[in-house]
Amino acid sequence: MSASAPASAPAMPGPARDRRATVIKVNEIFHSIQGESRHAGRPCAFVRLTWCNLRCTWCDTAHAFEAGSDLAVGAIVDRVRDYNAPYVLITGGEPLLQEGVHDLIGELLEAGREVAIETGGGLDTAALDPRVMVVLDVKCPGSGMADRNRWENLERLKPGDDVKFVIADRADYEWARAVVRDRDLARRTGVLFSPVHGGLEPRPLAEWILADRLPVRLQLQIHKYIWPADMRGV
Repeated sequence: MSASAPASAPAMPGPARDRRATVIKVNEIFHSIQGESRHAGRPCAFVRLTWCNLRCTWCDTAHAFEAGSDLAVGAIVDRVRDYNAPYVLITGGEPLLQEGVHDLIGELLEAGREVAIETGGGLDTAALDPRVMVVLDVKCPGSGMADRNRWENLERLKPGDDVKFVIADRADYEWARAVVRDRDLARRTGVLFSPVHGGLEPRPLAEWILADRLPVRLQLQIHKYIWPADMRGV
């Protein structure tokens, strides 16, 4: 009889992956006042990532489509720490286009930051850390991108998240109103209706919301009222 083969030694665990070494393309990092979401008005460290998979008609951040610099997650976290801001927003562009965003989120959370992410709604949010606040755009027809909405993302929204509709006109409002009612969104999460800045005046949108007794929050981009609407880094 042949000798039995020796039992294999148990595999040794490999070195832990260094999340701080992950490289992400970043458009800008800055410290300002949060202009949107339920946290509007709070001092915030913004990390804007490069690239976007959508081209909304009213987009105000086209500068993030291509321009950016490669930065390691550790360097980004260090920059955020220098601002001494407990609240951090990761935005874009579309931050979910870069797989490394999850390492960035993990390191920011590990550093004790309160982390939010703003996503255009066209990519799957399932992999996001449940501790992160999600600000999820639902693209109305006026954006030209309504066919890119991933409706399953709405089912993952938590009570502390926000879903945002950017409203260009009455048709967008009626479309968004139907989505909110049909999906009972206001019962499950925060709902924001935001007029296209410079396109739809806030007053008619406010009056439509009041007339319909709609359980949503009117959102103005308050940073655009504090500083010039096209000013970068705010």
